[in-house]
Amino acid sequence: MIKNLHFLLVVVASVVAIAMSSCIDDEISTSPSDLLSFSTDTVKFDTVITRQGSPTKQFLVYNKGKKTLNISSIKVAGESKGHFFLNVDGMKGEEFHDIEVRGDDSIFVFVESRLDPTNQDEPEFFKDNIEFVTNGVTQKVAVTAWGQDVIILNDTTLSKPTHLTANKPYVVYGTLTVDTLINVTIDPGATLLFHDKASLLVKGKLTAKGTQDRPITLRGDRLDHVVGEIGYDIMSGQWDGVYFDYGSFGNELSYVLMRGNTRGMQAYSYDMSRRTLHLFNCVLHNATYVTLLGVNAWIDAEGTEFSDAGIYVADFVGGKLGFVNCTFANYYLFSAIEGPILNLETEYEDGTEAPFDGHFDNCIFYGNTSELNLDALDGLNVLMRNCLFKSNGEDDACFINCVWDADPMFYTEREKYIFDYRLRDGSDAIARGDRSFCPESARYDRYGVDRFASEGHDIGAYVWVPAPVVE
Repeated sequence: MIKNLHFLLVVVASVVAIAMSSCIDDEISTSPSDLLSFSTDTVKFDTVITRQGSPTKQFLVYNKGKKTLNISSIKVAGESKGHFFLNVDGMKGEEFHDIEVRGDDSIFVFVESRLDPTNQDEPEFFKDNIEFVTNGVTQKVAVTAWGQDVIILNDTTLSKPTHLTANKPYVVYGTLTVDTLINVTIDPGATLLFHDKASLLVKGKLTAKGTQDRPITLRGDRLDHVVGEIGYDIMSGQWDGVYFDYGSFGNELSYVLMRGNTRGMQAYSYDMSRRTLHLFNCVLHNATYVTLLGVNAWIDAEGTEFSDAGIYVADFVGGKLGFVNCTFANYYLFSAIEGPILNLETEYEDGTEAPFDGHFDNCIFYGNTSELNLDALDGLNVLMRNCLFKSNGEDDACFINCVWDADPMFYTEREKYIFDYRLRDGSDAIARGDRSFCPESARYDRYGVDRFASEGHDIGAYVWVPAPVVE
């Protein structure tokens, strides 16, 4: 009986071994017709700052046949002179040999780029090929990058009048400080890229005057994509923010596009009778906490978009405020919104009264949260004239000729990562403003559209343009 049982076990084990060997074919193909497949034909790095390592890209190499394929060589062809590097099976390098891929299986190949300085202002294009040789057949995956030289500012204090030009982008590490009594000018078209937690501190004066065609950009230094074609432009919290310190007055910003930070733009003042900050046709977009904070500061703005923040879009602790044809909108993407779009605080930290002298004219307040922290503005000396609100309210001595329970019909589609606060056809903001509040200097919006071209005056930062007729 025992002998029979032993014989039966041997037979069963042999059958199982044969079955397993039939499921997994370890035979290596030598046929040149058995080729690899790839998840992409080109690995694109977009813009890479020279001398700095890029984020890592990856792609899959498939063996869709039944037999194992031995890749005799994987290498960077060398056309770019050593600017792209691979990681295969946990090893870094430019060339690998005898990498096996079993049938119906795949491997990852990781790619990094490190580009040498180009010694020029404009980006330079780099291209190479990753070559795979299998059974004598060479297959290629292209790899491309734009290399950009930059000027590094590492915990830099500007202690004399300075021009930041548009020749090359600046990369800011730590804090870039404009010293007391110093005027720093940022030229049209200039770009400042801020590293993680980096900030701009203005103790003196900042003059940043871009143009419609050449705006000034303040953003994080991640120039790659979060996933697919979605760039890091959509991400908040990439850098700290811009601070105008007590004693900084006369700051002028026009056509400045600021985005992707943590604490937004903050202005502090000990003298409300002197203007701290003037914004014209700017965009302050996508901050973890607040896009604009003012403490006892005189701040004016025309034609400016304040959009998307985790707590407040705008927060003021007292101050002299003048906002004309501005859009305050909140469709923040990365967390539940904790506060209203506009927050007016009537006390300083020490409990003393924070006085207001303000007006918001032809402005939009709209989004996925309440518009205002106060039910009434009585006693604050703040007027809301010809403003549009999502809420179903009513006019009084402080809310004058406002548009209630309304929809500006932005082009924004949060689910598709589209944040465009221009007006679509049928918007309740069309022709509902008062032109007399808008100065001649703010006649044209950020896109160059004339606010005075039609009989009616549109509310918000952007003039309505009819959608093209699709035939």
